[in-house]
Amino acid sequence: MSEANPLPSAPPTLAKRVAALDTQTALKRLDAVDPAEIARMLATLPPARANSLLAAMQPDWRARIMAAAPAGTDWGDGQRYAEGTVGRLLEDPPALFTSGTPVSVAIETLREVVKQRLVTYLWVVDAQQHLLGVVAFRDLLYADRAVALDDIMIRSPFALRPKMPLVDAMREVVTRHYPVYPVCEEDGRLVGQVRGQVLFEQQAFEISAQAGAMVGVEKEERLATPLWRAFRFRNPWLLVNLLTVFIAAAVVGYFEDTINRVVVLAMFLPVLGGQSGNLGCQSLAVMLRGMTLGELRGLGVAKIVTKEALLGLLNGLVTGALAGAAMYFVVARGGGDDALMLGFITLFAMAISCMVAGLSGSLIPVILKRLGADPATASSIFLTTMTDVVSMGSFLGLVTWLVL
Repeated sequence: MSEANPLPSAPPTLAKRVAALDTQTALKRLDAVDPAEIARMLATLPPARANSLLAAMQPDWRARIMAAAPAGTDWGDGQRYAEGTVGRLLEDPPALFTSGTPVSVAIETLREVVKQRLVTYLWVVDAQQHLLGVVAFRDLLYADRAVALDDIMIRSPFALRPKMPLVDAMREVVTRHYPVYPVCEEDGRLVGQVRGQVLFEQQAFEISAQAGAMVGVEKEERLATPLWRAFRFRNPWLLVNLLTVFIAAAVVGYFEDTINRVVVLAMFLPVLGGQSGNLGCQSLAVMLRGMTLGELRGLGVAKIVTKEALLGLLNGLVTGALAGAAMYFVVARGGGDDALMLGFITLFAMAISCMVAGLSGSLIPVILKRLGADPATASSIFLTTMTDVVSMGSFLGLVTWLVL
């Protein structure tokens, strides 16, 4: 049976400071701290956070800290699995018993364990650590002490896989609501347990980080991240955004003569860009949420992209009609001869740009994922470029072609 995990005695202020920092800044703060104190502090953090800090350390430093881990705390398994998987959330089970253990022995063994760790379930395994069954802790109160745990356990319990992505794990547990889940390899060997609360907290963090990732804010950045490190996190994506803005500006510059001859166009350029950009962000948000919840597999990419493009077209026709009417009113009031044509061009350009925005908003995260990148990473930057280029280019191009 796994040894008990003593209550960590690391100063709570250290844990709070580390929890509020990004990984690299936190490691700098810990550089001069005693490995044993770091180990006690890590034991108080959520498993995912502790394992991410350990994974970012130099191998010799990590080895010293892991060697000083409190009894019953083993980060070795968590380090073997990739970030974003169930394996990164592993903790040692406090109540692990071999098949054939009498209830009386289990009760006596747990008398000391429950003083130091929360015990929800007892895991029953064979000599090779294959999970055979689970016993709820409360069931020990009513069980005959003379019988073995095998006689009162639930056989072949549900278990998660350590390599399972968190998204897939959440989909599996969302209808079960167990407080603790066993984690087993494909052959049924128990490697640890993960608490349902930890699963939900980690997934909530991943979802909350999407909004920032869409505009180039790194998931690692926290409110307490130092100024210069936050600058290094954000500046590269802002430079990328600057490049994309220059691309959109080049499109407008190409039609400079058109704008000079029909000045009213300058007033409607932000209307088209803003409307299509907002619609594209709606499609992007829906697609990212669907990917996070695992809904994409059941519906198919082609069907979703087609729907978002048609939805963009319909919205573009409605908003384009209003914008076109506004264009007609402004030009006609000024005595322009092409008021009706400019109104129809505004309608058509709005419809096309919104359709492309819906298409781009749903495709960009899929393409990023296919390329092996986080689908939320700076997706809003790429989307804005696409919508600006298409909306302004189509609008000014049609005016140049049909009016001038």
